[in-house]
Amino acid sequence: MTLPRTLALAAATLATVATAAALAPAAHATTTPAETTEIAAPAKSWGTYYAPRRAAKAWGTLTATGEDHAVLPTADSVRITGKVFDNTRRSSCGWAVFRITYRSGDQLPFRERWVRDCSYGSPKHFSLRYRDVYQVELKVCSEPKAKKPSLTCLYAGTWKTLYLSK
Repeated sequence: MTLPRTLALAAATLATVATAAALAPAAHATTTPAETTEIAAPAKSWGTYYAPRRAAKAWGTLTATGEDHAVLPTADSVRITGKVFDNTRRSSCGWAVFRITYRSGDQLPFRERWVRDCSYGSPKHFSLRYRDVYQVELKVCSEPKAKKPSLTCLYAGTWKTLYLSK
């Protein structure tokens, strides 16, 4: 595209925006905080993330609403949805391990939450919701069936950052 054509397109766009702003009802400019409603941000896709040797995988979406940019910036609410798959035909399970860092007073502790799928060919659906979230991280592992993931799964390798409040 040539420079004169680009400038003409930009001028037309600005004229359209100015016209739309002039035609907007004045009532929108005088709303009180009680009348405003929080609009959820669009869901952000994450994944597909794999365990070593692609023995398990996980993917989904993350929606953060109400970001507060105070001293410790956090999202008011975070919803994580997705699926975890076991890609092995033997007696192991696919694990999606989440580390959620949240605000508690002036501290940023974290908690771990995991979702396990031990059935080859049929994924496990999940939906998690947390409040005052600073960061969400994910690790995907493939391990034998157990009540919780092993220390190797939790502490070896790197975490994938899905969300970080800024």
